[in-house]
Amino acid sequence: MKNWRAKITVAAGLLLLAGCRELPRYFSSDTTIARAGGKELRLNDVRSVVPPGLSGEDSVAYMKVYVDRWIRKQLKLREAETLFSSSAGDIDRMVEEYRQALLIRQLDQHYVDRSIDTVFTAAEIAEYYNAHKGDFKLDRTIVKGRIVRFDEHYRQSAKLKQLMGSKNAAQQQDFSDICEKNNFTVNDFRDQWIDFPEFLSYLPTLRSQSYDSVLSSTAVQEMRDSHSRYYFQIDAVMRVGEPIPLERLSGTIRRILFNQRKGEIIRNHEEELYRQALEDGDVKLFEEHREHRDGPDAR
Repeated sequence: MKNWRAKITVAAGLLLLAGCRELPRYFSSDTTIARAGGKELRLNDVRSVVPPGLSGEDSVAYMKVYVDRWIRKQLKLREAETLFSSSAGDIDRMVEEYRQALLIRQLDQHYVDRSIDTVFTAAEIAEYYNAHKGDFKLDRTIVKGRIVRFDEHYRQSAKLKQLMGSKNAAQQQDFSDICEKNNFTVNDFRDQWIDFPEFLSYLPTLRSQSYDSVLSSTAVQEMRDSHSRYYFQIDAVMRVGEPIPLERLSGTIRRILFNQRKGEIIRNHEEELYRQALEDGDVKLFEEHREHRDGPDAR
């Protein structure tokens, strides 16, 4: 044990010197650092794995850890080869299948990267959505709406409520101006769908209580807590089982269309390879014997 640790220390020093000048030839590849499981670890094998810039002590410590792991790995590999020698063929087959799969995946990706168009128009997305709308169902209630929080002692609360519920653009602007002037907190979800529980999280609600009743009205409604009042208005509701809105699915549909284009590119390339190989005589299909195909009495 002391001998190989000393040898690692010397090797680490040699690697440090290698950062400044070329090692002598007899140190470049022939110096054996460790031997285990019938394999040898040489100085040249370790040189490339030692991070640059390590101090002398750090380099020695790193090499000790590396060599210790290498020894354990070789011992386990030898034991595994002994125990599982009967299944070596299966392992080789799995390794080969994995190698082939990696190569084919790399080839497919090469042609996809070279050919694919990643731009999808709004019309293409809408067309797919309309054709498959039934496949996308909501599993939760979603809403569009708005919430304003203000001090419970605000004197013009009635006017604020009236302006909030108005359909008049000028009065809506007055509502926004009042909120901005008084630093009221406004959470506006009128232009996007939001999960109903998330909408409720901006209000003084209790998790144990159901608030489905507020979904039945588009008028301005009110809640209070110990310090504030809340006006909220739900403009639109979509419930469980209804089709998911297109605006919530655009990203998902883009991924689906991308995968469709990717699959088409791969299939087209396979067909072209097959056709060209047939033309070149690189592929030959051998017919079965007639008696196997048509029966023993076929002539």
